[in-house]
Formats: sequence, structure tokens, C-alpha cells
Amino acid sequence: MASETNSKRKTLVGHILASKMDKTVVVAVESLTKHPLYGKYVKKRVKYMAHDEKNECGAGDKVLISETRPMSKLKRWRVKEIMEKAK
Repeated sequence: MASETNSKRKTLVGHILASKMDKTVVVAVESLTKHPLYGKYVKKRVKYMAHDEKNECGAGDKVLISETRPMSKLKRWRVKEIMEKAK
């Protein structure tokens, strides 16, 4: 389908914080940003709600999420693949 090859959708890599909801996971995405005044690099963490259709993900897993249509009030991301399972 066209949505699979569409390169305009954003993809992010993050770790799962919570997976207790049905078909929904909370993914934390960390990035380093440079402070505008002091020049120090600061870790910035953003939490996203992502759709997990088969309930495969668990807390601590490293996942790739991609942007999708709004699925609910807070869900605008979908788990594309599990890159690394938690130990």
C-alpha cells in the first residue's frame, strides 16, 4: 500500500516505559539538544502513546515507532518493529 512506502511519516526510536494498557504502550524518546545560551548538551525526554496491535511489547523493549493517523485522543504513533527485547 501507499502508506508503507510513504517517506513523509516520521520515525523515532525509544524505550517502552509502560505496557499495561490494552493495545497501547508508552514510549520514551530521548534526544540530546544543545542549550542555546550555555552550549551544554541536555537530555530531553518526550513520552508518546503508541498503538501496539498484537500486545507484543513489554516494558524496557527498544522499539521503532512511526507517525500515523490519530487513533484516539493521545495516540498518534504506531509501533513499527521491536528492535530489542528487554532482558
